Amino acid sequence: MFPSAQDPGQLCWIDLAANDAEQARRYYERLFGWSARPQHCNGGVFNRLEFAGKDVGSLYQLQKKNIARGVPSHWTPYVRVTDADDAARYAERLGGSILARPFTVPGFARVAVVVDPVGAPIGLWQPIDTVVEKSPEKAGGNHG
Repeated sequence: MFPSAQDPGQLCWIDLAANDAEQARRYYERLFGWSARPQHCNGGVFNRLEFAGKDVGSLYQLQKKNIARGVPSHWTPYVRVTDADDAARYAERLGGSILARPFTVPGFARVAVVVDPVGAPIGLWQPIDTVVEKSPEKAGGNHG
């Protein structure tokens, strides 16, 4: 039996940061039959991508400043972790860096994006039902 995306260490989500989110939305709707549902979050809007009534990922518009800097459209896969804050700190201790510090996406997850020692980014995903608010100095738990 295959591991579940619910298990720590498993891929569980994917984001598409697009230089033209509307064009990307139309493309993936036709290619895979995904539907997109807009959702407000942290002062912006992203689209929840769904297939057969289940969330499969998200799509959002790259900021104009990032497009101007030459940041291309890109996918970011997320791996399920038990504690996003702890996992991000652990990634740094192992020689990686933090690209996006942990933050909460209301109703979904606490997420972060780290870059491994060879330059590849990957997301960390802690489901919202496991998020316990804690002060940074008391953040502990499993790294995986």
